[in-house]
Amino acid sequence: MADSPAEQPDDRATQEFVGHRELLFSVVYNMLGSVADTEDVLQETWLAWARRSGRPDAAGIENPRAYLVRVAVNQALARQATISRRRETYVGPWLPEPLLTTPDAEDSAPAAEAADAADAALRAESVSMALLVILETLTPLERAVFVLHEVFGYAHPEIAEILGRSPSAVRQLAHRAREHVQARRPRYQADPRVRQRITERFIAAALGGDLSALMRLLAPDVTMWTDGGGKVRSALRPVGGRDKVARFLRGYAARRPQGLDIRYRHVNGDPSAVVFSGDSPYAVMVMDLNPGNDQVTHIFLVTNPDKLAGVRLEDAGEDGTGETGEDGVDGTPELEERP
Repeated sequence: MADSPAEQPDDRATQEFVGHRELLFSVVYNMLGSVADTEDVLQETWLAWARRSGRPDAAGIENPRAYLVRVAVNQALARQATISRRRETYVGPWLPEPLLTTPDAEDSAPAAEAADAADAALRAESVSMALLVILETLTPLERAVFVLHEVFGYAHPEIAEILGRSPSAVRQLAHRAREHVQARRPRYQADPRVRQRITERFIAAALGGDLSALMRLLAPDVTMWTDGGGKVRSALRPVGGRDKVARFLRGYAARRPQGLDIRYRHVNGDPSAVVFSGDSPYAVMVMDLNPGNDQVTHIFLVTNPDKLAGVRLEDAGEDGTGETGEDGVDGTPELEERP
């Protein structure tokens, strides 16, 4: 019977896990940058939680949220060795898996949900593509501490308990990680509306072959990463410098296939261009701006089909922010680094 006492613990365990799943996903995704690996970690976390909840002393878990976060974080850290070996043989630059996100939650949440909206907005900021690329250069422990402290607001003693480290060791990890990130990323970011406008102008200039407009939008030290993962042709190294990036973009824009649709959508919290060929995702392009002059400093182009599996056409136009174009960003079969 559904209401039998024997089944009630399982029901409570499931409800607890589902209630914290969004938080667990956000924490682990920020640590790993991969939706597929995150889902695997959450599955392992659920199995550990289900086993623990079925034990006679399960009632002793006073804080299920803290317990689940501890299990998920340590499962993610244990998975890092496998991920690192996989990245060693990855073809070309590795970029985080794009994650479609909604526009800023604080703009639409009612006052009664203000706390949840603030948490959601904080998580949206945390998963920006540019920041995730920087987090890839941290050690796994530094990244875990940064994510837990800087993004989700965990205190150092709480993190120490999660990681099984001393509070002083956690503070040292936090200091190193914070300095590393701040040295590579501006403290303040461009306004989202400005980012949206620059993204649309950038796409128009790149696809239209307007070199002068493109040069005005690109910062002198702009860098472009293309991630095809060996599945489609892409530049095997980052392309750096305004002239090289402009020529690179101009070259494949001249040879772009027809019939691609562009949807302007939030990806990893940032206004971005999502490209479809029919109903299938074709590419995701994310730009990072210098907040001082609104020039494009970084361009991230993901075309590896394995990383686009979670990008759906209906999600890319569901909220009215998406726009459709006849032509889109050229695919990586035409992407070749030029001298």
